[in-house]
Amino acid sequence: MRKLSKKGKIYAAAATVTLVAASGGAAYAYWTTTGSGSGGAANSTGGGTVTLHATFAAGLAPGNSTSVAYTADNASNTDTVVGALSATVSTSDPTHCLASWFTVTASTSNSPVAHNSSGTSVGSGTLTFLNDAANQDACKSATVTVNVGSL
Repeated sequence: MRKLSKKGKIYAAAATVTLVAASGGAAYAYWTTTGSGSGGAANSTGGGTVTLHATFAAGLAPGNSTSVAYTADNASNTDTVVGALSATVSTSDPTHCLASWFTVTASTSNSPVAHNSSGTSVGSGTLTFLNDAANQDACKSATVTVNVGSL
């Protein structure tokens, strides 16, 4: 075997480094695997509670009717729908100005109410002051209230 000169040793070392670098740059390794997973979060509990209002003209007299407008306020961060309404009448003098002398209707049809909104129309109806045979003077200047709820 022949001895390498100092210059030959440098060339041989450089060639080895180059060969290692070139082959090492092309090599790679990896692991293969399988897996699965999932994520979840609870949905909203719903549209929350709306505040319903009934509005009608003052001055109702026996035998007359007036239109009632129903509106809703939705202070929640979720849109909702008002399905069906129920309405009843009360008076400021329930002993003498009888609620039974009044009828009220309420109709709606799945009215959408946007989140953070107020005054959204959700239905309409009619308030009627029945003309009874009894003296209805106790209802003069009495306050009639339409109480509205959703079914």
